[in-house]
Amino acid sequence: MAEAADTPGMTPSPARRWLRRAGALLAGAPLLAGLLQLSAPSAQAAGPASAREASDTGTVAVAVDSLSPGAPTDGDTLTVSGTVTNNGKQAVTGAHVNLRVGSALTTRSAIDGVAKHPDALTGDDGSEIGGKYAATFAKLTPGVAEHFSISVPVGKLDLGDEGVYPLGVAVSGETAAQQWDQVLGVQRTFLPWQPEEADTPTRTTVLWPLVSTVHMTAETGSNAQQTPVFLNDDLAKELAPGGRLDQMLSLGRELDVTWVIDPDLLASVDAMTGSYRIRGDGDTTTAGTHQAIAKQWLGDLQDAVLGKEVVALPFADPDLASLAHNGTGVAGSLSQLKEATDVAATTVETVLHVTPSTDFAWPVDGAVDPSIVKVATSAGADKVIARGDSLTENGDLTYTPSAARPIGGGTTAVVADARLSTAFEGDLTKASASTLAVQEFLAQSLALNQQTGKQRSVVVAPQRMPTAVQARAMAQAVTLLQGGTWSQSQQLAAAAKAKPDPGATTKVPSKSAYPSALRKQELPRSAFEQIAYTQDRLDNFKVILANEARVVTPFGRAMNREMSTSWRGRNTAANAFRQGVQAYLDTLTGQVKLIDKSETKLSGRSATIPVTVQNNLVQGVDHLILRLTSTNPTRLEISDDAYAEQRVTVSGGHTSTVKFTTSANVNGQTRVIAQLYTEDGQKYGNEVAFDVRVTEITATVMLVIGGGVLLLVLAGFRMYTQRKRSAAREAEDTDEADEAEEHGEDGADGAPGTGEHADGPQQAGDHGSRPKRDSGAPPGATGPQQPSDETPDTAVESTDPSGTGERVDR
Repeated sequence: MAEAADTPGMTPSPARRWLRRAGALLAGAPLLAGLLQLSAPSAQAAGPASAREASDTGTVAVAVDSLSPGAPTDGDTLTVSGTVTNNGKQAVTGAHVNLRVGSALTTRSAIDGVAKHPDALTGDDGSEIGGKYAATFAKLTPGVAEHFSISVPVGKLDLGDEGVYPLGVAVSGETAAQQWDQVLGVQRTFLPWQPEEADTPTRTTVLWPLVSTVHMTAETGSNAQQTPVFLNDDLAKELAPGGRLDQMLSLGRELDVTWVIDPDLLASVDAMTGSYRIRGDGDTTTAGTHQAIAKQWLGDLQDAVLGKEVVALPFADPDLASLAHNGTGVAGSLSQLKEATDVAATTVETVLHVTPSTDFAWPVDGAVDPSIVKVATSAGADKVIARGDSLTENGDLTYTPSAARPIGGGTTAVVADARLSTAFEGDLTKASASTLAVQEFLAQSLALNQQTGKQRSVVVAPQRMPTAVQARAMAQAVTLLQGGTWSQSQQLAAAAKAKPDPGATTKVPSKSAYPSALRKQELPRSAFEQIAYTQDRLDNFKVILANEARVVTPFGRAMNREMSTSWRGRNTAANAFRQGVQAYLDTLTGQVKLIDKSETKLSGRSATIPVTVQNNLVQGVDHLILRLTSTNPTRLEISDDAYAEQRVTVSGGHTSTVKFTTSANVNGQTRVIAQLYTEDGQKYGNEVAFDVRVTEITATVMLVIGGGVLLLVLAGFRMYTQRKRSAAREAEDTDEADEAEEHGEDGADGAPGTGEHADGPQQAGDHGSRPKRDSGAPPGATGPQQPSDETPDTAVESTDPSGTGERVDR
């Protein structure tokens, strides 16, 4: 009809007829596709239209929140619970949830493939187990989650031989646009099936890490107990009921595991059991109040590890890879690792009262290279915990070998299984994610066991600091594993001593093969340089202290913490911590210092210069040398050399003044420098410089002073001679009086006097009669007065002899 209508009355040419037929076919293709889709029983039977559709997750999300038992055996009833949520825009009618069991997965890689896309609509899920073993819903409203629970006897699952089976939980139903029964969503997990005891069970070692971040500072109180100061109160939150460390302890104590403990965590919790402070804003601190929580946790841990294997990491869990790649070129870095290793055993024994093993090193994520192995063993460890994704196999083996591998130099690499160790690193906050992680862990463990009939030792080394939900998932998986039929527990030391597989690789990967993602998180070289600088300052400080342990111990542990693995990915916090340690040490060293001096004036050729040393520390300081140096010895000489030294000892909270004798040669100003030194000649603290002004005494001044001294001497001599003369005269008068007494009246028979003593002064106590002269008469006149003479000032004196002892006027 079409061809005739093209040109009426004419027959179409063959070419035109071909074109018309091709157009008709192209026009009918969409209609044919629609008819085929309508005739298909389900969307799954029609098959995916593209690669994108093959990975579609469907419009209904299925979450498997629990699966019990995780590793069923004969006679068990499997219960699967979860939720289905309609994420589409149309309601789903006639919905039903059922279980589907696919073919056994024969390799560990096959398990990986299923786990990678657990919710893809396509897959080998097998036929559904329907009937009464299904959950039905009349309607699934968009955005509403509906709970389901299905219980089915294991016998109804038609499981065959031992192995790992994929278990699909699928939801089917109809929509208004697609009114036929179809799979709208699926969630796959794993069902390990080992009903009987395995012929050669895998010996499995599970590491149970008790590691935390850095919590304590270098600062301590000035009291005898040295009250510790914490960065924050986060540790109390981890220890409190429900906290991460509380969960790790309560879950781990019920398991047969190897405890791997950071001694710094023990030291921090032990410090919390007594008085402690929390760092606040600025220099403020507040009192910690969680002593009871710390005591309870520590007591429970002591009970949990009793009789169990305990491995102690070096103190504060140093980052071995950072040290190997960035720290070995800095002097003293390896010494820090050795010190952290030495103190580890002592800390664990003191706090937990058990003897730990300290010969295991554990690099981050088990990633190793030759430099990491060298550093790890430099502190005494001869076993390195590596991981299978670092020490990979070369492909010659068809099974996973035992963990122990000799890697040369007497060192054993204990290679943890990568799949089992990383099974719980994801976000497991949702119950469905946790359930899938547990089932995948069990599936990988069973698949590993079924690879060969050889007896092998396997190690599980999970992440260092799992969250609380990750810890619960780990504990659930380990509980099922240890209660299963294909695994038996083994200690880490036994795994390290197990006979190695001869075909297992023993070649440590090169340094260039180290994961770049991990390298980006490492501590930089500058971090180790700052640690070395702090150590030098500490060494210079401790030699002057009367009790150096009060300072060396907290600062030594603080420097160990500066190398902690917990700083990975936290560069800002790590740098702030290092700066804080250095600043606090500077504060302490600054408490011992010289007091500043102003200009000093010296008058004279010699004088003493006092210099004061102040000690504001609680403890005394000793072994200090104070050196005083003259910058111009020609002008101001302090000693035969250019400087003088004296030893200094100052009690805590006191000052001490040291005096230096100086000699001035020339007038003027001289710069003098005072500097403290340690006994080994290292400068301590800042120098104090001051000016000394010398004023020399001149020759004229000296002559005047000498003359004055001479006059004083002469005056003293004159006074001395006068006193001697007076004493002699007194002695002479005494002799005359004695002589007069001996002669009686001899003096009265003669004339009134001969004039022998007339002119001489009468001494007190003189005797005899001496005439009294008129004050107006000339000396020696004794005759009568003339009429022309002046009237005398006094009456005429009696001519009678004077009484004995009476003084005669001259």
